[in-house]
Amino acid sequence: MQTTTKTAKEIYNDVKNNPARKRFGFGNKAVLVNIDPQKAYTCTDEFATAYETDPRQMEYINEMSKTFRALGWPVVWTHVAYMQSAEDAGIWGTRTDTPDSLQNIKFDSRRSEFDDRLEIDYVKDVVYLKKMPSAFFETQLQSLLVWHQVDTVILTGGSTSGCIRTTAVDSLSRGYRTIVPEECVADKHESYHYANLTDLSLKYADVLTLNEVNEWLSGQAAQQNGK
Repeated sequence: MQTTTKTAKEIYNDVKNNPARKRFGFGNKAVLVNIDPQKAYTCTDEFATAYETDPRQMEYINEMSKTFRALGWPVVWTHVAYMQSAEDAGIWGTRTDTPDSLQNIKFDSRRSEFDDRLEIDYVKDVVYLKKMPSAFFETQLQSLLVWHQVDTVILTGGSTSGCIRTTAVDSLSRGYRTIVPEECVADKHESYHYANLTDLSLKYADVLTLNEVNEWLSGQAAQQNGK
């Protein structure tokens, strides 16, 4: 095992500036999966469980969602919420039972609500309630991707070390090219955030800048418009 005195952020920047492998790359059509941008995780002034990496994250997610809708590509939003009994939270969700615990994100609570800054189109967009870390686990996401014939999954939301990572692993395991725009994911601590961006980049996904993702999306829009 290698050892180092560098921070997780420094290691990530080293990997980013000196990539050790080629990228998976984009395919022909993508889905945008916005993972759990709900108040329990975004309202840093209200909930101890919330976090923020880039203060413009919600804005970036809104803009990308608009682009996807204009392309006629699917936009997915996930959130978590549980029964009063928490029996649907499983072993993962019931490990602790405090006001901040996962199992206490109850239906119809503020913690279960999407962030007020988000612009969700409840006619065109797809909303999934999930119970576990991965957006694929026991949701209809896989069927949706087959229906839309997508080959690329772009992930936003949080947390980087939790639901983003597990969804990315499941996405790759299902054969999808998986993209994580760096500015569009967040975590509680920069150490977890950058350590997992490093691991994702080395193994499971392409961790790109938002500009790189938007440039590809612009190219796809130009192709659709025949330019």
